[in-house]
Amino acid sequence: MPDHVDPVSSPEETADNIVSPPADSPSSTMEKALGAQGGQDASGRRARRLPVAVLWAVAVVIVVVDQVTKQWALSALADGRHTALLGRALGLVLVRNPGAAFSFATGQTWIFAVIASCVVLVIIRVSRRLASRSWAVALGLVLGGAVGNLIDRLLREPGFLRGHVIDFIDYGGYFVGNVADIAIVLAAGGIIVLSLGGWEVDGTRAGADDAHAPAGDEEPTRKTTTKASRGPHEPGGAPAALSSPCRSHPGTCNEPAPPARPRRMQR
Repeated sequence: MPDHVDPVSSPEETADNIVSPPADSPSSTMEKALGAQGGQDASGRRARRLPVAVLWAVAVVIVVVDQVTKQWALSALADGRHTALLGRALGLVLVRNPGAAFSFATGQTWIFAVIASCVVLVIIRVSRRLASRSWAVALGLVLGGAVGNLIDRLLREPGFLRGHVIDFIDYGGYFVGNVADIAIVLAAGGIIVLSLGGWEVDGTRAGADDAHAPAGDEEPTRKTTTKASRGPHEPGGAPAALSSPCRSHPGTCNEPAPPARPRRMQR
């Protein structure tokens, strides 16, 4: 029989002997960093998609409501017949407008069609960096109003780029408008408020970063150190023997004295 037999290790001892990888290993740290960065990118994409979705939703609602109400006005209101809603302040009357508001530039419908097309292209371009819901609502109102009247100028009589805009809301006899005009006026007021408040299209606010930034004429304070104030292991510091208070004042501390050197015996 052998003189020595290794005892059988228990499962608990075997589990304890297994070396687990450190929790803060480079690979785990990199995985955590990549996971956090991926989560931030996903949340950033979602934050940017929502304002764009709001813009297009508002624009589609305005266009649908504008075209539906215009079709109702064509079928329910006779040319020139006025229907009072709030006395003389507000009423309904069907008007085919060949120009802009207040009958301005009558017969130059194609100019406003080109302008409306340019406005649509600009809003689509700006929507790429849109991150503000308030700006999304304002730009959606502009886009819906521009497209609503552009459809009339492109598709209604008397022809392409010469179509008359259908107006039916009479404001006390001063001018007659439609739902698209209301959307554009509301958008103009919202844009003025946002601009005066300093809110940007990308969701930031002008002047917010300047309040936390230091003044330009202030210089950063520099730390000055001498050799005596530096530690013995820092570059340029005084040696340990010279910086020790016990060396300069032997009576102030109980530091053991250095061993005496053996004297050589002279023959």
